[in-house]
Amino acid sequence: MSMRWICRSLPLCLAGMAGLVQAAPLTFNEALHLAEQQSPALLADAANIRSARSAAIPAGALPDPKLVAGVDNYPVSGDTRWTLERDSMTMQKIGIMQDVPNSAKRSARVEVADARTVLAQAQRRVSLLDVRRGTALAWLNRYYLEKKLSLFDDLNGENRLLADTVRAQIASGRSQPADAVMVEQDQAELADRRDDLTRDITAATATLRRYIGADAGEPLAGDAPHFPVDAALYRAHLHHHPELEVFAAKTGEAEAELHAAEAEKKPDWSVELDYQRRGPQFGNMVSIQFTFGLPIFTETRQDPMIASKVDDLEKIDADRDATLREHLNELDNSLAQYTSLTNRLDRVNQTWLPLARKRVDLLTASYRNGKTDLSAVLAARRDLIDRRLKAVDLAGQRAQVAAQLYFSYGEAAQ
Repeated sequence: MSMRWICRSLPLCLAGMAGLVQAAPLTFNEALHLAEQQSPALLADAANIRSARSAAIPAGALPDPKLVAGVDNYPVSGDTRWTLERDSMTMQKIGIMQDVPNSAKRSARVEVADARTVLAQAQRRVSLLDVRRGTALAWLNRYYLEKKLSLFDDLNGENRLLADTVRAQIASGRSQPADAVMVEQDQAELADRRDDLTRDITAATATLRRYIGADAGEPLAGDAPHFPVDAALYRAHLHHHPELEVFAAKTGEAEAELHAAEAEKKPDWSVELDYQRRGPQFGNMVSIQFTFGLPIFTETRQDPMIASKVDDLEKIDADRDATLREHLNELDNSLAQYTSLTNRLDRVNQTWLPLARKRVDLLTASYRNGKTDLSAVLAARRDLIDRRLKAVDLAGQRAQVAAQLYFSYGEAAQ
């Protein structure tokens, strides 16, 4: 075996292996995993958390010191004018100055920075919920659409049996040749519906691609997961919904900003230490001075800012109450919808489908005996097809509602 042959064959082998890897089927859990790894929203939130943590590092530190350099008492008239060393009061100065915000302000800055980190983490949990829930709904939507599409494979076999029956009836003189055309028309209508389903599956794949990227095009594998619906558990853990926990983080941030506004009423101070050089005939000097802020106009400066932060806290409380009511309404509606879908699905499977099958069987037997026309058989078959598709529709809707409930209200309780 020559090296040239190996070099030529290796890319083909690698391409084949890559194709096998890319063709891996997409299970429900794998879709969730891919979404968590690839979601741009989660990547952005992770960067936001890192940013908040980095900003918290210097939050309580003192400002950078300042270098002071200059000349004091420089003469501009008299015998010593325009000189630096002849007048005893003229001094070349170099020093350092440090601003010192009051301790309450520094503590508040640390509190604000920490609160923003907590808020960034809470917002990521909301994004994670949205991504997992959206991925679950997109996967389930495509799964049940493909399940509906698979019904048409069964229908093709039934159509062939019906076509054989019609040809036999025509050959025996019990039916008109036009019946064969009716069968072909019915098959064409089913083909149209199949094309509509194929279009919907393409759209569902595009929605899934929003969450997991190119892997959305892989074939689905595994069964749809079952999410038990526990209304009592969901109600008990409603307050732990990530969107509501964000308000706790926002409250912490607003309280920290309120403390920072209140700290503005306390004076800051600074210290400056200078070395002052005079002429050779005079001695050099050292000076130190302290500066204190005077927050004496609080009614027009600090107090309005404090009032603003208090209003922010009231707004957050009101927004949280509104969001809580919205989720209560959403939970009640989803639970009612789940119950309704369950009842309808049971009714379809236990009543409507058996009756529709029985009707088709009876009419088909009557058609073979020449006691009814083909249009009645085709109408009964259309009704049965609609019932079978409806059963898949209801199962898909119920699975999506259950997933919506689980990821919104149940997952945090696990």
